[in-house]
Order: sequence, then structure tokens, then C-alpha cells
Amino acid sequence: MSNDGHSKIKILFVIHDLSVGGAEKVLINLVNNMDYLKFDVTVLALFDEGVNKQFLNSKIKYRYAFRHAIRGNSHYMKLLSPKQLYRWLVSDEYDIVISYLEGPSARIVAGCPKNKTKIVSWIHCTYHNKEELAKSFRDIKEAYKCYEKSDRMIFVSEEVKQAFIRYCPIKCETHVLYNTNESEKIIVKAAERIEEDLFKKNTFFWCGVGKIVPNKGFDRMTRIQRRLLEEGYDVQLLILGTGWQQKELENLCEENGVSNAVTFLGYQTNPYKYVSNCDLFVCASYAEGFSTATTEALIVGTPVCTVNVSGMKEMLGENDEFGVIVENNEEALYSGIKKLMDNPELLKHYKNMSIQRGKAFSTAETVNAVQNMLIRLMEE
Repeated sequence: MSNDGHSKIKILFVIHDLSVGGAEKVLINLVNNMDYLKFDVTVLALFDEGVNKQFLNSKIKYRYAFRHAIRGNSHYMKLLSPKQLYRWLVSDEYDIVISYLEGPSARIVAGCPKNKTKIVSWIHCTYHNKEELAKSFRDIKEAYKCYEKSDRMIFVSEEVKQAFIRYCPIKCETHVLYNTNESEKIIVKAAERIEEDLFKKNTFFWCGVGKIVPNKGFDRMTRIQRRLLEEGYDVQLLILGTGWQQKELENLCEENGVSNAVTFLGYQTNPYKYVSNCDLFVCASYAEGFSTATTEALIVGTPVCTVNVSGMKEMLGENDEFGVIVENNEEALYSGIKKLMDNPELLKHYKNMSIQRGKAFSTAETVNAVQNMLIRLMEE
């Protein structure tokens, strides 16, 4: 522990970068709300990039390994062993080192010399085969070897945990710990006034939030929007986020004649005021770990319709208690959205249920669960 007379637990979180993604955002939420009397926290980003960096609390030490991301960086990193990478990129000593995201950070942390330092690996995504799991490692054997060094494995949902164990059986203790959202701040921000004249009366507004990349399924949403318009619905789709696929989606909207009915709002420091004003939040992702954007929709009290990806049944209930879960295909999602649009009473019911469920994701509860795990780990 650090020698400042307070015996703080010295922790290093390692992450690829602090870009627009959900895991990056919830890491910021977590470290910003930790107890600084008990923990001395450092965040090491492999690449000094990302909009979330600006939100780091001044009490958090921030370091980076490289100024900019290099194309194919995970392949270059495989040229060095985990031990070499750790020695090169992590100069200080820590009580606990945490790989907060899959990928190169997991290899680096596995290179930590196991004297007094504890290793934690945090898994956010659902693996569907061994190849996916081994992607950032030299091969599956190296992946096993690296994860075996962990003293704790943390998963963002039970489904993510089960999928990981299926392809990489591990012996260490495991925990499912839900992502940290700054729920109180989100509720305050959701009430902020929207300057532009965006929300028209009697129009049904639905939205999606996230990085604009193929995995998020925004293409599905634009095609569903076209079908709803063809059927005569007065409906507007809002997409919040940025990503390399945006131009492609804008072209798709133009081809389908829906450009005026799909609004790309870009990256917003306050997406909550838009989500809270929408009639419906939709998650169309092909895969998720534990969707941060969906949790935030619940916190602001917007009804949710989602395809069945990891974490949704834990979040919304096995029997659609707190939101509507449909099969992970476009037709089922279209039917789910249409059903809610056609049933105002059902939509109202899910608005009430989302407000109720959102309370379960309080900042204090999720942060305390993480801190207690770290304290127990140090006591072993």
C-alpha cells in the first residue's frame, strides 16, 4: 500500500482509450465516485484519445502510453510478451492492477510480476467462440495462460460470465458487478431544456444511443423507420453518438427517402435530455455486455424495447417486467416497436416500470460493490 500514512489501496485501471464507448464511460463513473480516503487511483490509457477523458475527476491520476492509436496496434503488441509489455508500460508499483476492458490491456496486466500485486480482469463483452476470446492474444493458449493469472475475474452480467467460462474455464473467484451510472446527475441533466425546436407535438419520437458502428444495429433502426413511415405513422428517429459508419447510414437514409425522419444528433455531453423526451428507447445491437445506454434510459424513465442481448433479462426481467425484450432480429424488433406505438396504455405502463427499475442502478450501490470486492481482495 502507498506510503502516505493513510494506507490507501493503490490501484491501476488499464484501458485501451477513453473514447465514446460504454465501458469507457462507466470506468469514468466508477473512478470518479470512489472513496479517495481509501483508494489511490490511477487510470492508464494505452492511447491518449477519447471524449470521456475530459470528465475524469482531478483526484484521479491519469497516464497514457502512446499519444495516438496506431492501426493494427494489437498485432504489434503481440510481438512482445505480456511481461515485456508490463515492464515497458507500467513503471510504478500498485497493490491492484485491473484490466478494465478485453483486448491488449488484458495481455499487459497479465505480465504483472506476482509478488504483492493482485490482478483483476474485467470482462464487458459476450464471447461467442474461442477465436473471439483469443483475438488480442497470440493464440487461445496464451489467452488461458494470461487469464489464469487473475486473482479475480469480474463480469458485467451473468450471461457475459457464462459465455466466458464456456470457452475459458477459470479457477479464480468470479463476481458479477453491474456498471456504474451517475444516476443522480443523469436525472438532473435529463431535466435540462433543449434549445432547438426538435420535439414536435403528436409525433412519436424513438431513439438509439451509442457508437455508430455495425454492431449497434442502427441500420436496422433506419429500415424499421422507413416501414413505419410507409404505414402512415407520424414518427421521428433520433440517433445519438458518433462513429465511422455514420456516413454510410446517412446514405442509406437518403436512398430510402427517410433523411428528414432520421436525425443524427452526434456526440452529446448530455444525451439524457433527448432520451427523456423520447417516447421510446430502442437497443438494436447484435451483441452487448451490459448496455450502459439502456440502463440510462431506465434511469430517465423512458420505456425500453430491446433485442435479446446479454444482460437484458437481468436488467428488464425474464418476463418483460420492466421493458420489452424481443428476438434478436429486425422483424421481431419492428413488431415490438409497433406493438408499443399502437398501445399507449402499454407504453405508459413501461414508462412507470422503467422509473421503478432505474432506481436499482444507483451510483452508491454499484460503487460500494466494487470497493468492497477490492478491500476483500487486499485482505486475503
